[in-house]
Amino acid sequence: MSRQPLIGIPACARTIGPRWLSHGTDEQYVHAVAGYTGGLPILIPPAGAADVADLARQLDGLFLSGSPSNVAPHHYGATADPAKAETPGENDHGRDAVMLPLIRAMIAAGKPLLAVCRGHQELNVAFGGTLHQAVHQVPGNFDHRPQRQLPREAMWAPRHDVIFAGNGVLHRLFGVERLTVNSLHSQAVDRPGERIIVEARAEDGVIEAIRVDGAAFAIGVQWHPEWRIEDQPMSQALFGAFGQACRDALAATARRAA
Repeated sequence: MSRQPLIGIPACARTIGPRWLSHGTDEQYVHAVAGYTGGLPILIPPAGAADVADLARQLDGLFLSGSPSNVAPHHYGATADPAKAETPGENDHGRDAVMLPLIRAMIAAGKPLLAVCRGHQELNVAFGGTLHQAVHQVPGNFDHRPQRQLPREAMWAPRHDVIFAGNGVLHRLFGVERLTVNSLHSQAVDRPGERIIVEARAEDGVIEAIRVDGAAFAIGVQWHPEWRIEDQPMSQALFGAFGQACRDALAATARRAA
């Protein structure tokens, strides 16, 4: 009997008191992967000694979750600007050390990848792209940050449209030209990296979805499709397509081993 695909999820370093004391992720990410991909979520701790080549061989897919932390700016040739950062100094260097090379190893191994929010930004940085540290300070952009004065349900509710690139992967998957999504980010993709193709933009031009050119399945979205996924057919379709790509990767691995 064939096994479930193993889908890695970053376990982020979390601050409890004055020290990093725990590794974990939000339940909504695990729920979406476990419930809508057919895969088994496997948390990957932010330990820089991880053998990413071995991880890429063992995993059948990688889901890059969101996080309160940001990708450290030196990974894309920038300097942290405390005046711009929504969460100044809120970096997770352990996650960067594991996930950035693991992204490249997974793509090189032909394994599928789905990324949201911070993960979407990581995907771009992994291929040499850059980020806006304060997207709301860019002239012409509206404020994409979470409206923290609102109740949680309202803060995570759909807020603005994204427009899909014609004949892109997401345009074909969803079958629509526009989709209303939630918006909870202060940073965003600036210059797309090598092999990074823009799949969708917000109405103000902010890049909201990307893919890796030539990859079997490597999609990043700036919004949070995992939120209330049970009520969102489009989000279910996205996670379902990712899950099918993971099953295909598992089957390909089994054929090579036979």
